[in-house]
Amino acid sequence: MRAYTTAHLRVDLPQGHPFPLYKYQGVAEALKGLLPILPAPEVPREALHLAHRPEYVEKLFTEGLSRQESLRLGLPFSPSLLRRALFAAGGTLAAARDALELGLGLNLSGGTHHAYPDRAEGYSLFNDVAVAVAWLRREGFRGRVLVVDLDAHQGNGTAVFFQKDPTVFTLSLHGERNYPLRKERSDLDVGLPDGVGDEAYLYALDEALEIAQAFQPELVFYNAGVDVLKGDRFGRLGLSLEGVRKRDERVFRMVKTLGVPLVVVMGGGYNRDPRLTVEAHAGTYRLALSSLA
Repeated sequence: MRAYTTAHLRVDLPQGHPFPLYKYQGVAEALKGLLPILPAPEVPREALHLAHRPEYVEKLFTEGLSRQESLRLGLPFSPSLLRRALFAAGGTLAAARDALELGLGLNLSGGTHHAYPDRAEGYSLFNDVAVAVAWLRREGFRGRVLVVDLDAHQGNGTAVFFQKDPTVFTLSLHGERNYPLRKERSDLDVGLPDGVGDEAYLYALDEALEIAQAFQPELVFYNAGVDVLKGDRFGRLGLSLEGVRKRDERVFRMVKTLGVPLVVVMGGGYNRDPRLTVEAHAGTYRLALSSLA
């Protein structure tokens, strides 16, 4: 068992920018000694072309993003940003291959679920899960795929990627009034009110996972964003650390019941207390290892 990280990569950001680069190094440090943590490999450009519009991919490599497009992304475009996105997507693809071989794949990055086939949004240049699924299909995997997206924000890009694909079921449990303001249609969307706490959240999750389980997937991707924690700068929900643990426990129990491979990607986490963000993310990966490895 191993995990992949982009902690060794830096991004040129303006001083005070809220993107939480600190957490990638923090989570890798927190998991040291539990398993090998490897630098994520770069995703093949061919894999990007299988999922994203080729003209969008080539634009990123030649022109980059305009000022307006960077505003939609929420990050200033730079070669370092593109480089990091390539390795984050490569980590998810490597983790997906591990999952099919070993039963569990871990990327300590990824979960960039706001990227559309033809554009960047919400800190997401490439949709790493869509890229990984497209490449696995090319390699011959034909099984049903379930995407469990429990980031605080709807996986709008992911929903669009798979809306016409009956072999992929997308579940998004998110803040109803949070970003993105215009939601896309997942196979199952569960919108929650601002400030929802552990009990109501877990009740909604139990119902959603029961529906998703009936799809009988043969591979599961789990976007384990911890921006659901109370005190997150952007999440607007109200879970405790124990609530996040119980959330993860339910997902891993479902995967174990189904007896299928699981890929875990990091997703969002922007708590006002950076230690909580790192602790919650690291807790997800520890629990995955103890439950499924």
